[in-house]
Amino acid sequence: MHTYAPLVLLALFGLSPLAGAKDKKPAAPKQFEFASEDGLKITADLYAPHKSLKTPFIVLCHQAGWSRGEYREIVPKLNALGFNCMAIDQRSGGGVNGVTNETVARAKKAKKQTTFVDARQDIVAALKYARKHHARGKLVAWGSSYSSALVLQVVGSEPKLADAVLSFAPGEYFTRFGKPATWVRDAAKGLKHPVFITSAKNEKPQWAAIFAAIPKGKKVAYVPQTKGNHGSRALWERFDDHKGYWEAVSAFLKKHK
Repeated sequence: MHTYAPLVLLALFGLSPLAGAKDKKPAAPKQFEFASEDGLKITADLYAPHKSLKTPFIVLCHQAGWSRGEYREIVPKLNALGFNCMAIDQRSGGGVNGVTNETVARAKKAKKQTTFVDARQDIVAALKYARKHHARGKLVAWGSSYSSALVLQVVGSEPKLADAVLSFAPGEYFTRFGKPATWVRDAAKGLKHPVFITSAKNEKPQWAAIFAAIPKGKKVAYVPQTKGNHGSRALWERFDDHKGYWEAVSAFLKKHK
């Protein structure tokens, strides 16, 4: 497994992951809607302080039971690293950090299914929308928990949708929805992109086979020495070990920017 000491890489790339992130006023998100593959309206927050369409762009997908609010604290630091971002509400979720998932409400009103698998089309649509409207440079797919597995499955199956993937706590979460036990792993074989995978320390067995299936080359794994946390919330400042995650993420993004 390709792992690394984040501080060493940061020195090599001349990057301080949090430098300037607290010194700048966070960009206020622009809330908007776009259509999913089946026409359902998806709510998203756009954080685009960098005006050039060639600025690298990240599509951020939340974990189960949550919303685009998962990224309210995270995005300003990604902006400070030189990325524009879009955080979406998938149709499988709820709310977090005071932000309600509006896509879920629409899906239920329209009597649409809201399982993890049903949210796949929302991620596909978000990547297509970002590519068409915001990303003339590198486009990054970022997922948390169930959506971290979906971004691997989506981009592995349709490589042109993104240029890199960050996956926070993936696993084969979809057998209860009728998918094979190796659904994500099988798609991961098609990932020729830079891929970053991380999780809580005890979650590594859930994604080890997926990581092994990704072709050698540009894949990176970060496993904390501490207990760690599940999903993208591992980057939240309330957790004592968040800096280790940020160092690893920042080094990866800088290298493939």
